Amino acid sequence: MKIIVAVTGASGSIYAYSLIRSLHRLGIEAYVIATAAGENVMKYECGVELGEIAEYATVLNNNDLFAPVASGSFKTDGMVIVPCSMNTLGAIANGMGDTLLSRAASVVLKEKRRLIIVPRETPLHLIHLENMLRAARAGADIMPASPGFYNHPKEIWELVNFMNARVLDALGIEHELMKRWGEA
Repeated sequence: MKIIVAVTGASGSIYAYSLIRSLHRLGIEAYVIATAAGENVMKYECGVELGEIAEYATVLNNNDLFAPVASGSFKTDGMVIVPCSMNTLGAIANGMGDTLLSRAASVVLKEKRRLIIVPRETPLHLIHLENMLRAARAGADIMPASPGFYNHPKEIWELVNFMNARVLDALGIEHELMKRWGEA
């Protein structure tokens, strides 16, 4: 499998970092695109430079519209934008393709592949909600970063793994990140 993981400047880059590492552990080829703000937030929140991600995935420059993921002929199995800022969501919902991230998202939608958008901002105003609706109508899955608590999490990683487990489930990727409801 080949999965694109995009990181924007919304808080919550721990979700992206953990997901990228999980994909690597599962033997799944990942391509990472980060906005400039996404890079800064990851460094601030996780203490991780984008270059360090290269150990787990292929890191692509958000300004490189000639990167493989900019074309529908480059086969991928889906894309996850985690966390997704409202700015990035607005660009995608309105068909903008002026960065590699927004172009790759457009390609995933036009090729009828899985696009998972994990917004991590609150509160939301009407334009945010309408952009989510537009993206959903175009084929995207909207999965707000809102972990469940029925597993009785005790550490932050359990909350992060809950969300990433839901993302991997949506992509059809088997994992053991969390116990499922009803499992012992």
